[in-house]
Amino acid sequence: MTLQNSPVISDKEILIERLKALGMRAFEDERLDAFFKDAQKQKWSPLETVSNLAAREIGEREFRSLQWRMRDSKIKKYKPMTDFDWHWPVTIDRPQIENLIDAGFVNNAENLILIGTPGVGKTMIAKNIIHNAVYTGHTALFIEAAEMLSDLNAQDSARTLERRIRYYCKPRLLCIDEVGYLSYDQHAADLLYQIVARRYEKKSIIITTNRAFSDWPTVFPGATSVASLIDRLVHHSEVCLIEGESYREKTAKKNKAERQKRRGK
Repeated sequence: MTLQNSPVISDKEILIERLKALGMRAFEDERLDAFFKDAQKQKWSPLETVSNLAAREIGEREFRSLQWRMRDSKIKKYKPMTDFDWHWPVTIDRPQIENLIDAGFVNNAENLILIGTPGVGKTMIAKNIIHNAVYTGHTALFIEAAEMLSDLNAQDSARTLERRIRYYCKPRLLCIDEVGYLSYDQHAADLLYQIVARRYEKKSIIITTNRAFSDWPTVFPGATSVASLIDRLVHHSEVCLIEGESYREKTAKKNKAERQKRRGK
């Protein structure tokens, strides 16, 4: 092949390839052009140009990291706390909840236990805390108790079970939702205990449950690990009690009344 047939590579293309080789993904063709226009407009010195190049790459990496952590948290859709009806629950300590929303307790490897009847907003509060934890740089995972225990119970070897346990122990904040809505056997209690024990005083857990701890022996009937499980959860934890009728039931009744009113017209 002759030199005349070789593609001509511009200085900009060479620079882009070199930036990619360094793991810098913030600059493609158009973005690099815009960056150099800013540099010329602001009359940056060579030092300022390199410094701003690095700063934009750092910003891009932080943004991508936030997106990945938010995706991995699996909180999906949820309502922000601005939509929370503080007047609906009969019992709720608003200052306590508002103090916990920023997820500061995660820095101290403390736990949060949200106890209340179904439909009073426990999951909504938990997801808002997870969002704020992720936004401040933590890794997190939201999962329903039934899904997690089913996953662990389905592992057919000690090696795969250990791998899944490490998966649930890895995030800085783990939220186990709806503990107590179903009953589990002793093996499930032992699996949950392993997760809690490994995270104890190292990483935070949020538990949402409709049962007081005194009722947990009925959730895990015959399980000898329940007392130790509760002991590790309660130590270094904040317990929030929320009581009231189901907000979902309230909304359903309201929607039904509105439909009947429209049909009456």
